[in-house]
Formats: sequence, structure tokens, C-alpha cells
Amino acid sequence: MSFTTHCNEIFNQAIRDYHITDNVDTPISNPYDRDSIENRLYLKCWIDTVQWHFEDLIRDPHINPEEGMSLKHRIDRSNQDRTDLVEQIDSYFRQLYSDVTPLPDATINTESPAWAVDRLSILALKIYHMKEQTERTDASPEHIEKCKSKLNILLEQQKDLSLAIDQLLDDIEHGRKYMKVYRQMKMYNDPATNPILYNKK
Repeated sequence: MSFTTHCNEIFNQAIRDYHITDNVDTPISNPYDRDSIENRLYLKCWIDTVQWHFEDLIRDPHINPEEGMSLKHRIDRSNQDRTDLVEQIDSYFRQLYSDVTPLPDATINTESPAWAVDRLSILALKIYHMKEQTERTDASPEHIEKCKSKLNILLEQQKDLSLAIDQLLDDIEHGRKYMKVYRQMKMYNDPATNPILYNKK
């Protein structure tokens, strides 16, 4: 089984588990060992799934302003958690391939493996929710057909991205490419670098 096949299975599991209650306040019940990559992948997609629904909720034009602000703070925390997890997944890959000596002509990729895996998780969510749209009984035939067309494109994207990630990992494993882990330097979360925060001290 390829790495991305395994990823997609775990992502689908996390999405299904979330939708048992379909509630953003449902506590996670991660079935995988804490130190495993599977645990990180499940957690990653769970966070993405909860945030997907945060983003739906905050677009309610009638949302109470205080509830909206509270939700915005939850989205900010979720984004930070998501970024932290991407770095953890990249650290896993860095450790996994730590004994590989890059070839003299090895090149670096435009994005790290974990950021590509991040996109794969989001694609799994798009596919789940677009499929939901194709199964609606309260929507017009035109809407259903439009969503079916979009679903086919998303499935093609998933296939292509999965292949690209597996090829990238194979290239890293055989020294044709090398990777670096760049820590995210989000300045707006840091009270030392966000002028709105440090000027209020």
C-alpha cells in the first residue's frame, strides 16, 4: 500500500468519525498510538474537518457578533494547530530519510511532503462534502449535475496529488530530491512581532 493510499484511508476515517455527531465541540477520539504517524494524520484531518465547519458557521450573515468573534479566535487557534502538525509530519519524514545521502544533482521541491499531505487532507474533505451535495433531495437537477462534475474533478485531483506525493517520497528516499523543514514564522500570532499586540503593552 502506498503512503497516500494509507493517508486517504485515515483521512476518510477521521471525516466519517466527525460526522457521527457533526458537531464542532465533539472531542476527538484518536484511535492510533500517540507516537505513530497515523495518529498525526488522523489528528491533522480531524482539525481540518472541524475547521471546515467553523468556516461554514462564521459565514452565517445573522451570526451574533460576539459569537462570531469567539469563532474567529477558534479558527485562529485551529490554524496554528494545523501548522504545528504539518511541521510534525515533516519532522517525521526528515527522520525517516535521515540516513539518505542526496545525489550530487539532487534538487529541492517547491513544497515539503507534509504541506502536500495537508492539501490531500483538504481534498478528502472537499470530496466528502461535494458528494453530499450530489445526494441532496432538496436541490435542483442543475445543482446536482454541477456538483457531480465538480466531484469528478476533485477525484481526479486526489488521484494526481496522491501520485505526486508518492513520487516525491520515492525521490527523497533515493536521493534524487532532498527536503528541509522550515518552521512557520507567523508574525501575527506572536506578540513580539504583531504591532497591534506589542504597541498595546
